[in-house]
Parts: sequence; structure tokens; C-alpha cells
Amino acid sequence: YGTGIFGKWHLGDAPRFNPLRHGFDEWLGMPYSNDMWPLRQKASPRLPLMDGERVLRYVDSVEDQAPVTRLLTERATAFIRGRAAERRPFFCYLAHHQPHAPIAAGEGFRPADRAQLYAGVMRELDWSVGEVLRALDETGTAKDTIVLFTSDNGPWLAFGADAGSAGGLREGKGTTFEGGVREPCILRWPGHVPAGARSAVPWMAIDLLPTMAAIVGAPAPAADRPIDGTDARTVWTCAADANPTHESFLFYYDGNALEAVRMGRWKLVLPHESRTLAGRAPGAPGTEIPYVNRAVPLALYDLVADPAETTDVSAAHPDVVAAAMRHVEAARADLGDGLTKREGAGRRAPGRIDAAAVPAPVTSPSSPAPSRPPAGT
Repeated sequence: YGTGIFGKWHLGDAPRFNPLRHGFDEWLGMPYSNDMWPLRQKASPRLPLMDGERVLRYVDSVEDQAPVTRLLTERATAFIRGRAAERRPFFCYLAHHQPHAPIAAGEGFRPADRAQLYAGVMRELDWSVGEVLRALDETGTAKDTIVLFTSDNGPWLAFGADAGSAGGLREGKGTTFEGGVREPCILRWPGHVPAGARSAVPWMAIDLLPTMAAIVGAPAPAADRPIDGTDARTVWTCAADANPTHESFLFYYDGNALEAVRMGRWKLVLPHESRTLAGRAPGAPGTEIPYVNRAVPLALYDLVADPAETTDVSAAHPDVVAAAMRHVEAARADLGDGLTKREGAGRRAPGRIDAAAVPAPVTSPSSPAPSRPPAGT
């Protein structure tokens, strides 16, 4: 397979973590979130737009972000056309930086009214998807290509109109309430997914790898490389007998803290602190208001009857709470839990580096010298 990533990586910005050293042939994008720059965090280094292992240019202003969606789209579609011309199968990962704040839209999509900028950003993303589908059609690869469109988290509510909506679900990004973790998904797989079919059976993004591997017949990894996800093909194809890919959904946030567990229609929220706007209205477009942390008590929610998580039914269903707690204890024993100071026998350490030993990134001849990251980052 030819492999390309176009957009956000966020799995390490040191050279040894570059996508080109982890299975990708091409990369154009930023190494982490587009808000991690001096305009929001004064201690941050300048935000680079990378082309492989070279800094193409630096993104120093919101205006610098405006052309990025088009640039990523053009490179992604060129990648598709190139692999098709070679008659080579491909994996194209297009991870747009938008609509993550700070939002920016390219030429032809910027509205006159700043309050409508989010809508303009979404129109440009819609155009981008259309360009990808056009490339598949024009290269004759559409019938042999799975197209999957989803997101990574709910809206960043502190940015108000610049963040979108959770559609009535509780809270947003940075929480383990449904508004933070439940995402829509649109999937096109000709000959396998019935046109117009809908499914409410949940699966997780960690299921992408094992599902794709099963589809293409990739060999299983070595025993010392456990895969957390499971094959989601029955969910993807809207099969009548499809079940959730995991008996329980374990949500982690901030320091490996186990904050909730889901079993079918039931979700048990464990005591923890969670960020919230506490009913406050966000500020003007382009501004961020601070969150406050509030204690969250133990609660059981019926996500079929109450997807907005408004009514605790734990007192009426002690058997469900007890069953969920068995999953909680199993997870704590395996993956640990920062809230209860459990280490977890199955935890795998992430890759780490000594920031002081990281060389400066390679820049193009026209790029100014990069600023070095602060020690210990």
C-alpha cells in the first residue's frame, strides 16, 4: 500500500516520531493542534507546517491558517491520483486541522459576517470531501475504496460559535460525557454498506485498525503487540445481528483517569472532576472563556431513553451498577486508574524523549530559523 497523511499528526513532534518513520510515505501538515502556538500559549514554539521531515513554512497568524484546508486537499487528491496511476492500493489519511479553533476559511469560503465563519469553514470541508470523491471517481477507484468520515471529539464549547454544537448532548470536548466523545460517522463501501442505511450500534475509533486489517487480509501482529480494538465489519455493514464492538466502553481522560463505563444502553459515570462552562454564555467570536472544574458524582444513565445524561437512575437499577463496577475493576487491574491510584498490569508506556537532546527541525531555504521547544516538553 501507498500511505499518506495530510493534516494533523499529534503523536510526537520529535524526529523519531515523524509519520514518515511510522509507516507513512508522505506527510503534509502540522505536528500537533493548530492552537498550540504563541498566540494562545506564550511558551509554545512557532507552529510549523511540515512537508515530510522538512518545515515548509511557519504558521504565525490566523491568516496563515486560511489556505491550509485547500493545500491539504490538493495534496491528498494528488496522492490518490498518483497511486491510481501506478495501479497501487493506497491508504489516504486526511486529518484536517479545521474546524479546530482557531478557525479560518480559505478564499471563496470566508463570509462577510465574522459570526458566520464556522459555517464557512464547514462549507470548505464539504468542498474538500467533494474533491476527494471526485478524485476517486475520475481515477476509477471509487468502487474499490472505503471512504470513512468522522471526527475525534465534540465541540470546544469555550469558543462558542466557533466550535459548533453537540446537538443536545451533554458537555463537549475534554469531557467523557456524550457531548465530548460521541461522534457521527459516514461510511461508503460499495457492495458492502447498503446505501442510505443507518446504525446506532456503537463502535470506537480504536476499531479502525483491526477492521481495516481484516478487510485487506493483513497478518496479525506479534503477541507482544496487543491491539485494543476489534473487527467492526458487522457494524459498518449495518448487519441485523451487529453488536457493539466492546461489551463496555471505557473512557479515559487526563492522567489515565477512568471516568465512565458503558454497557449497552447503560452508562455508569464514576466520581471525578470535569470541566464545564457552568451555564455561562461564550464570548464574542474568536474569543475563549475559561472553564471551571466541578465535582461529578456517581450516576447511571440510560443512553437510549436519556442520551443527554440528565437523569440518574442508579437507585432504580442497583444490579446494573454492580455489573458495571465489575467492568470498572477489570479495567483498573489491566489499564490502571489515576483516580484510584491503580497502576494497571497491562499499561504500555508511550515513547518519550529528552527534549534538550532534540535537534532543530530542517527548514526550507526560505524559512526563518525555528525557535527551539522549551526543555522538558
